[in-house]
Amino acid sequence: MYPTTKRVFDFFVSAIGLLLSAPLWLIVSVLIKLDSTGSVFFRQERIGKAGKPFRIWKFRTMVADAPLLGNPLTSGADPRITKIGHVLRKFKIDELPQLINVFLGDMSFVGPRPEVPKYVAHYSAQERAVLALKPGITAVSSVKFSNENELLGGIENPEDKYIKEIMPEKIKLDLAYAENASIWTDCTLIWQTVFKVATH
Repeated sequence: MYPTTKRVFDFFVSAIGLLLSAPLWLIVSVLIKLDSTGSVFFRQERIGKAGKPFRIWKFRTMVADAPLLGNPLTSGADPRITKIGHVLRKFKIDELPQLINVFLGDMSFVGPRPEVPKYVAHYSAQERAVLALKPGITAVSSVKFSNENELLGGIENPEDKYIKEIMPEKIKLDLAYAENASIWTDCTLIWQTVFKVATH
């Protein structure tokens, strides 16, 4: 019952969200184009439920050729981030286009954050259990590691720390949360995420 209810919730709420946020999309799109050259949106392959790849939607917050200038992680004062990009990231506005992914069924509002193939390749046999879950815009791990950028800042090898320490902990949190997940716990987590962003 929960998966069906969850999908119905995701479909209708994302549809409403897309309609209501349309004016904001227009404003953000203009600001991105005025700030730097490149497309408004950033598309990247991520790994979804059952290991199925999909392309995630985000507002672009980095220079156009950012993927060629470093690894997928951003840490500290990453020079690839644009001026407007810093603002969009601070208030998580860059994640707004993922409403498209939720509407299409690639993602849910709540679920493990989808990783790039490069990092999924490091999953242990036990950690791959997280791929049985549909990825989400937010997760319990997202709330706990909302300061991930700061945690990785100033470290000589942030990618190594992420793969060996942060990523495994995030997977443990997401798997534990999924064991007792319900629409109520999902709504609670969405509220916690909004509060975290508003008070960050």
